[in-house]
Amino acid sequence: MSYYGAKELAASFRTVRQNTLQIAEDVPEDQYGFTPAEGARSIARTLVHIALSPQFQHTIHARERRSSFDGFDFQPMMKRAAEDETAERTKSQILDLLKTEGDVWASFLDGVSDDFLAEPFALPPGATPATKSRFEMLLSVKEHEMHHRGQLMVAQRLLGIVPHLTRLREENLTRMRQEHAARTPATSSEA
Repeated sequence: MSYYGAKELAASFRTVRQNTLQIAEDVPEDQYGFTPAEGARSIARTLVHIALSPQFQHTIHARERRSSFDGFDFQPMMKRAAEDETAERTKSQILDLLKTEGDVWASFLDGVSDDFLAEPFALPPGATPATKSRFEMLLSVKEHEMHHRGQLMVAQRLLGIVPHLTRLREENLTRMRQEHAARTPATSSEA
């Protein structure tokens, strides 16, 4: 029995991508060039990197349906990714890229079977472990995005923007306190 299959993987990816899109919306376009530290990606480049990253796994698992990295030439893909990542884009174009690429990846995930997710995938010689399940590899797309989304949230803080997940948490805490106060009878000081 599987508790986390393709549908759950697709749904959780969509949630992660929606949170990334909210960050992209919350940062003003004139701040997209902000780089939080020397050598780090700008906000725009990080968002484009996030948008395009699923293409690697999509190529391996959907287009080519490989079962290993044997014969896979990483260099052309890495070169194209670097070029795509540094191309100038407006905020609107980046938002569209996040949506479009996210839809492609989530749709692919929606269509895979549990048997497909369980298939072993051989990693390059010398890698530890020597194989991973396709599930682990496909899940890594979401994990990768969450890693970079954390970086974006730090950049938001440096720009004075409270991240939307923090705002939601604070709103929920305020609501819970108000509900608790309404249920708790006031104590009387009369004796």
